[in-house]
Amino acid sequence: MSKIFISGAAGFIGSQLSYYLLKKGYHVTLLDNFSYGVEDNLIFPDCDFRGKIIRGDIRDKKLINELFKKNKFDYVYHIAAITPLPDCQINPIEAVDVNITGTLTILEASRTYGVKKVVFASTSAVYENNEKFPLFEENPVRPSLIYPSTKYAAEQFCYDYVKNYDMNVTCLRFANVYGPHIDCLRKQPPVVGYIIRELFYDRSPILHGTGNQSRDFVYVEDLISLCEMVLNGKGFDIVNVSSGISVSINELMLMISKLMNKEEINAIYKGEAFFWKKYPDLYKKPYSIKNEVLVHEVKKYTNLSNKHAFERYGWKPQTSMEEGLKRTISFVCEMLEKHC
Repeated sequence: MSKIFISGAAGFIGSQLSYYLLKKGYHVTLLDNFSYGVEDNLIFPDCDFRGKIIRGDIRDKKLINELFKKNKFDYVYHIAAITPLPDCQINPIEAVDVNITGTLTILEASRTYGVKKVVFASTSAVYENNEKFPLFEENPVRPSLIYPSTKYAAEQFCYDYVKNYDMNVTCLRFANVYGPHIDCLRKQPPVVGYIIRELFYDRSPILHGTGNQSRDFVYVEDLISLCEMVLNGKGFDIVNVSSGISVSINELMLMISKLMNKEEINAIYKGEAFFWKKYPDLYKKPYSIKNEVLVHEVKKYTNLSNKHAFERYGWKPQTSMEEGLKRTISFVCEMLEKHC
């Protein structure tokens, strides 16, 4: 079987991908520095691969080159990154170092040691300032927050390596991913994990704005199936990974509360200006984050076309929102019970 390298293997998406590929018999090498990944993500009902992971940083050129030279990887999934928007905004130098320099370290090692294909985890956040929907891969983008800006810059370097060295690189622009192992414990978790956590503890989730803002959610197992499908793609490609359906935060809250039998708990609505209040440094004078930036981030609408993924790779999401939420709720509640 092919040899595969996965960075960010202890994170939400990386761990699910690692499990999937290990179960299919691939020879997989896993790397994570555990700044965001957790060991619990490496434990599955029929598989515990905590002993397989290497603790290391994608910016460690010596380590990366040693791994690539020794293992002669066929394929690389580069998922490691600083992804929380406020974390990137509060520490832009670190975000650039990890998300851009780290990506270049992986690309250069892939070039040097003859990797057949690199799959890069990008984000639909690069479309943050686009206003025509649905969003297509060929649409011009001009992100302005730090996180999507680093991902867009990394995409450009991926293109450079294809253009200059005839490598094969696919950039996957993930929509809002949810599913088992979603991070629900960090300071500002993804909205699905956050709502489930708050309802589990019988607390009212705090939602910002009206709750009518909509997002495109995609289930993690559907995403992973596409990750495997793109391995044989040649040249440079950008692919939206989405359901193609937008769901409002209010609709999401209602679905989750019904599935958890917590319909008596209502959300608390607060203004957009409080969206990143857990990051007080962003509000410091003289240059505090602009209120309109927060309003835009809260109110933004996302709806990504997945037509390209279907036409080139035959991929379509298979999991309904209700079924995906049921599985996510079951996992998150079981995990939270262990932490009680």
